[in-house]
Amino acid sequence: MSYRRRLSASAPGRAGIIGNPTDMYGGAVLSCSVGMRARVVIGEGDGLSFCADGRECHIAGRQDLRPRGDLFDVARATVDYMRLPPLACRVEYRSNIPVGSGLAGSTALLAALVQGLLAWQGRLVSHYRLAEIVRYVELNHLKIMGGYQDAYMASFGGLNYMDFRGKEFYREADAELFATVEPLGPFVSRLPFVLAFTGVRHSSNAIHKPLRERWLEGEAIVVEGYRRITELARTGKKALLTGDWALLGRLMNENHAIQRDLGGSGEVNERLIQAALRAGALGAKLAGAGDGGTIIALSLSEDSAPFESALREAGASATYCLDVQPGAIVEADDEV
Repeated sequence: MSYRRRLSASAPGRAGIIGNPTDMYGGAVLSCSVGMRARVVIGEGDGLSFCADGRECHIAGRQDLRPRGDLFDVARATVDYMRLPPLACRVEYRSNIPVGSGLAGSTALLAALVQGLLAWQGRLVSHYRLAEIVRYVELNHLKIMGGYQDAYMASFGGLNYMDFRGKEFYREADAELFATVEPLGPFVSRLPFVLAFTGVRHSSNAIHKPLRERWLEGEAIVVEGYRRITELARTGKKALLTGDWALLGRLMNENHAIQRDLGGSGEVNERLIQAALRAGALGAKLAGAGDGGTIIALSLSEDSAPFESALREAGASATYCLDVQPGAIVEADDEV
């Protein structure tokens, strides 16, 4: 009887509770994973191929790794970065994180791919190194401008306070500093948050790029705004740990007001945020970038059904909860 190796890996999406988007500006972010994951299954094959959404892509040589603007670009970019020797495997992937939802679905998929392909070759890296690889591939191979929150959350998972000081400028991979990641999950017994997906797919680049350019030019309102949001995140960490929900709600609202006034939100986001506040939320803000995607609201209601119903009536296509999930992991590596 012959056996064939089969390996599976996965990584979670995330939602920013407070502090985003200062992970692009040397700031701090309080973030938590969600109960949705991107999954990769790698099995032996005659050559290298990718499979997703019922379609298949065969890679015969490096010329096939050029981006095509399709769902295989993330896998092409991963292999292109890793400069792997010729592989004989079939890489299948899927995700239940909605595309364009602002929950870091593409980053989670990239983290699962990198983790899986490294494990397939018998290689292990730390969560810090994995996060930096993922961010490097996003920026330099997929041309996605963003911060470090997504990559670190996909790698570490959980509920974390993350400090990105010294990482306000992109560096070459070997020169990048590691972020400080402080797991808070063991110290927080309640996460009274509801996520609402606008149903509008968004592009992080569309929001982040113009704001990044304004920050690089030294525009005072942007520089000061992100300095203040960093302070809010630091205070928000204490509010979360002490269960001071009223304070955390106010901090979330201020975080959002700054980002909104800088042009980083969107009409559909504002509609859901206002609906959440009218329904009794203590605070509501963007969970990631704006102009679509997902918002996060702090609600102490014991029965979340009426609150979620109010969000749906305001246009939310789906609601979710935070879930302290493990980060990028190899779930199985067996012979079948």
